[in-house]
Amino acid sequence: MSLNIKPLADRVLIEPVEAETKTASGIIIPDNAKEKPQKGKVVAVGKGTKDEPMTVKSGDTVLYGKYSGTELKLEGKDYLIMRESDILAIV
Repeated sequence: MSLNIKPLADRVLIEPVEAETKTASGIIIPDNAKEKPQKGKVVAVGKGTKDEPMTVKSGDTVLYGKYSGTELKLEGKDYLIMRESDILAIV
């Protein structure tokens, strides 16, 4: 991926996974009822701080809080940029 963005310090750039459009039983979910995704793929990571090195790397799939990070739109795609401490787990 050739994005022209490099997060600084302990920041991480995440591409959210698309929200589900259909339930397991086949019911189609309308756009206004979809949950905000809480899972995404790490696209870029900063270098970390001198006290705390980064533990996630590009390509990791992570879980994060529902209202974590700042939404960005780059090259027509939606991304989130957040601190590594806002990430809850690596899946």
